[in-house]
Amino acid sequence: MIKHFDHVTIVVADMEAAVRFVELLGFSKVIDTEISGQTVSDYMGIPELRARHVTLVLKGADPRQEVQLLHIMHPTPRDDPSIARLDKLGYNHLCLAVDDIAAEVARLKEHGVEFKSRVMEFHDRKLIFFTGPGGVTLELAQWV
Repeated sequence: MIKHFDHVTIVVADMEAAVRFVELLGFSKVIDTEISGQTVSDYMGIPELRARHVTLVLKGADPRQEVQLLHIMHPTPRDDPSIARLDKLGYNHLCLAVDDIAAEVARLKEHGVEFKSRVMEFHDRKLIFFTGPGGVTLELAQWV
């Protein structure tokens, strides 16, 4: 039986910028290491994988919530020109719960975060999309 969501991993080109962004969301870096070797390559299904792996943990979250960032150094990662599109099959977005969406949007805008939509109400929530590390789409949600 599944207990809860554990982590999401995002492959990024600029690790330092991605770490700053995820820290802005309230996460703290707890692991910063290089991964490589046959065991990791076999597990990931990527021959000769070598990557920097950073784990950030959401402060005060119970159960623990992580964002893991990967900067792949070998092989060259594939670019996904449709990463930000919400009308494609597969991964769509990750949603983060907040207590005050207006305050959080204002705070993130002060730090240059790009929003993809305006706040809308849908299914007892206020929602807004924004762009995260590597161009992935993230969302904020406030239950009303």
